[in-house]
Amino acid sequence: MEENKDEKQVAAPEEIKRIEADSEEEMRVTEKTIEMLRTVFDPEIPVNVYDLGLIYKIDYDVESKTLHVDMTLTAPGCPAADFIMEDVRQKLLSVEGPEKVDLRLVFEPVWTQDMMSEEAKLELGFL
Repeated sequence: MEENKDEKQVAAPEEIKRIEADSEEEMRVTEKTIEMLRTVFDPEIPVNVYDLGLIYKIDYDVESKTLHVDMTLTAPGCPAADFIMEDVRQKLLSVEGPEKVDLRLVFEPVWTQDMMSEEAKLELGFL
């Protein structure tokens, strides 16, 4: 039985190295992004935005060097929204690697206290 050459393609060693390097870079940028997000606090809540569960997506596109982050707020009418968003944007711009930051404020799904980390719940007295 003959194998169909289209069905089985093996990546060249150079391609495998590029994919591995891109994956490592994506992981490094994601880890650094999380580290930076843990330095951003809502002025009214003594817990960082990452552990509060306000960050819904972190995605780094290595080819376009764009860091995509979706986040929300504890409430749509949050009085500190502009301050928090600007702080997040500045921290994301300081991450080494990305040349562009695509920060989106989303409200789907609606944030709930269940989205907080165990540490955040403990800090706020929910545990």
